[in-house]
Amino acid sequence: MRHCTSTKLWRSTWRNICPPVRIRKPENGSRFGAGPISTFQFPDGSGPVICTKEERLSQLREVVASGRPIIRAGAGTGISAKCAEAGGADLIVIYNSGRFRMAGRGSLAGLLAYGDANAIVVEMASEVLPVVKHTPVLAGVNGTDPFRVMSRFLAELRDLGFAGVQNFPTVGLIDGVFRANLEETGMGYDLEVEMIRQASEMGLLTCPYVFSQEQARDMSRAGADIIVAHAGLTAKGTIGARTALTLDQAAALIQSIRDAAVSVNPEILVICHGGPLAEPNDVALVLSKTRGIAGFFGASSIERLPAERAIIEQVQKFKSISR
Repeated sequence: MRHCTSTKLWRSTWRNICPPVRIRKPENGSRFGAGPISTFQFPDGSGPVICTKEERLSQLREVVASGRPIIRAGAGTGISAKCAEAGGADLIVIYNSGRFRMAGRGSLAGLLAYGDANAIVVEMASEVLPVVKHTPVLAGVNGTDPFRVMSRFLAELRDLGFAGVQNFPTVGLIDGVFRANLEETGMGYDLEVEMIRQASEMGLLTCPYVFSQEQARDMSRAGADIIVAHAGLTAKGTIGARTALTLDQAAALIQSIRDAAVSVNPEILVICHGGPLAEPNDVALVLSKTRGIAGFFGASSIERLPAERAIIEQVQKFKSISR
């Protein structure tokens, strides 16, 4: 259980948003149970206060209704997560590529055999969850992991305090013969869809990456809450992609994914990510060229690129001091 150390005003606000309820036994015959996505206990010992997935989604829809974008931030370190929350991020996501990225390696390192992705995200939980006070934190889950019983692993993540999950590492970033062979040998995208379905049944917020219209429909049928239309590896910076879609191409892809998702579930939220969407102006342009896109998920664009610029500029300023 995560402990709240905030002010009485914050406590009052959360009581209005998420009224106290008792922890319930599994309902509706679900083999997983209707677990909460996060729990809080106030300093006076009252609680627990449980915020359900439905309550979280209601808050996100209020953001959209107010004319503001939902901003989901990827974090590879505790300080990144802490600063993302201070900046007003609506959701924070941690996953293995975040750690690699902030270690100066390209984000695609998370797709290669440089570590156990699901073990890494559990390890990162102890770094990030204690410093994020009220923003929902999601875990990147390798849904094709053949060495875990996925329902048990998802329950472990929920018990650690994660509010939800996304499918990362994802085979959706892989194409060609290698991708075909993954699908043929039981390590395909369908396992990621199944992981999202199980997580949804457990009451976790589900925010999967999708790369095509077909995947958007599959994830929507599986119960995904927020579709992340992925436009490829983020460009720019010292370790960003050099090959990417144009902004117009990205807008067209994102729109097609959104339209496919809402054809299955008209209430689903769709946000955009990746490729040429590296700066706020890029995102603003794509949002102006699309309809029904609720926001943006930034990872490299929120923690890596700003850190690169800030550190370089700060060192240069110190070096410019005259003696």
